[in-house]
This record gives sequence, structure tokens and C-alpha cells, in this order.
Amino acid sequence: MSGISTRTVAVYGALRSGTTLLRLMLDAHSRLSCPGETDFIFDHLRMQSAPRVYDEEALERNRIYRAHRARYAGTPLPALTPDALIDRIAGTDKTAVLMLHRHISRALALYPDLRIIHFLRDPRDVARSSIGMGWAGHVYHGIDHWIETERDWASVSRNLSQDQVLTIRYEDLIHDPCATLQAICHFIGVDYEPSMLDYDQTSTYSKPSSDLVAQWKYKLTARETGLVEAKIGPMLDAAGYSPSGVAPHHPSGAEKVALKLGNKYAIWAERIRHYGLMDPVIVTLAHRLRLPRLSVGAQRRMDEKTIKRLK
Repeated sequence: MSGISTRTVAVYGALRSGTTLLRLMLDAHSRLSCPGETDFIFDHLRMQSAPRVYDEEALERNRIYRAHRARYAGTPLPALTPDALIDRIAGTDKTAVLMLHRHISRALALYPDLRIIHFLRDPRDVARSSIGMGWAGHVYHGIDHWIETERDWASVSRNLSQDQVLTIRYEDLIHDPCATLQAICHFIGVDYEPSMLDYDQTSTYSKPSSDLVAQWKYKLTARETGLVEAKIGPMLDAAGYSPSGVAPHHPSGAEKVALKLGNKYAIWAERIRHYGLMDPVIVTLAHRLRLPRLSVGAQRRMDEKTIKRLK
């Protein structure tokens, strides 16, 4: 195992859990380096190879890796390793903070002593937020990636030492950001800096607002809430969130078909609205045919439009 994990910390949580807000706060610390999402570090590894190397073509297709490629300049792609990527993030005097939403088992396979901040947000808000991103057409499917992330966490966390993990909830970060950030800094091993709350001066994100918490209570219908809670089941309580009191709604077979079709329709309608018809079709066909090279041009054009939307 590389010793690099001793100065590396990972934040692990589902997409749409508020990880970008936390990232901005952490990156504002003078001794932390948290440049953005870093799933690509573990997404494209050939885990069976020795030493572990990257699928170079897949890494080159990754939009977020390309956006940060200048940071890793000087290391030939065939020689690139997770250690090299993380070392460039940390520099000479900082702790690297990795923002991860998947493949936590891969990260721990390489770095068994990796310290992890397990970041949670109410899954009902995550499901609702996924619709706004165009990832789902209904909360019933918008919750799927939260379920997958937390199941992966449950499978690895039982083998981690107690002092290796800090669980933080988005809601606590919003309600009491100073105390929450102090706890995080203590866990990482650095002093809290008030400047961590000045992220709004260098980003489009506003100061924490209680309006961002429990939006599902007035934005979801009782049926939608019941569908999400029924699908999550005991995972809601395990994550530390109370049930709404609404009766869980377990969809019939016909309802599941309708939800699935409606979900696909909404996703495609959103893709076409943002990217046009041809590029999404090319990317989808290339994926199904397992011929990723066919989609390089189309994916690059879609990535360019995505970057403009994010900015």
C-alpha cells in the first residue's frame, strides 16, 4: 500500500447530496486541496493488473479528468497511477480531499487506511434534486443512485475502524456550518479556518440557508413520498432520517411499468432539449454496442454543452 493515504481524506456520498457545497468549503482551507469531483481516479482503473494502470482511452473520455488535466501535466498517461493523481492534488504541503460518489471499495482496496467522511443527505431531497438534473423523470427512479451509493457503503463500512470514519449530514452542515466544519477539520487533523465559510465570494454558491433543508416536505406529493420511502425501506432509518408518516406506496406491476416508461421519456426529452437528438442517440448506441470510440465526438460535444450549463 502506498503511504500517500496518510495525507489523503475522502468524502463519500451520493450525487446531489450537497457534496459540491462541502467541497467549496474544504477547498477554501489553506491546508486542504479539494479541486472537484475525483471519481475518475478509480473509475477507469484496471483492477486486475499489477501494477494497477488506467484504461487510457476511457480516462481520456472522462470530462472531469480532462477539465483538470493541466494539473496532471508532466506525467505520461501510460505511467499515470492513483498515487500520481492524488500527489498532484495534494501538492507538497496540503492534504488531498477526494470527492467520491462510487467505487469506494476500489479506493479502499488501494488505500485500506483511507480516512472517509461519509456524507449523507435526506434521500427524499436527493430523489427530488435528481429530477432537476435530468437524471430521472420521477422520484421513484431518482432515488436509485442514492440507494446504490449507500448499499456500497454498507458493504465496506463494517470492516472499517471507528476512528477511520466520520459521518456528517448535509442538514447539520446547513444548520450549523461552523460546528460541522470544526468537526471535519478535527477529523482531518487541521485547525478550523473561518475563511472556509467565505466560499460564496469565489463561487456561485450562496451562504447556507435553512430553506435548503427538507424541501421534500412541500415539494413532493404524499404519493411521491410514499413511493420513495417504500423503495428505500429500512435504509431511511439506518441513515438517521425519520419516516414522514405517509403510508409507504408499493407500486403495482402496471405502475412500475408506467413509472419506468415515464422515466425514460422524461430523461430523453431532457437530453434532446439540451443536446439535440443525434448526439445522445450516437452515445447510447455506442454504449449498447460496446464500441465507445464511436461516441467520442458526440460525447465531447455534449460535454461542452454540459460545462456551459454548469457554469
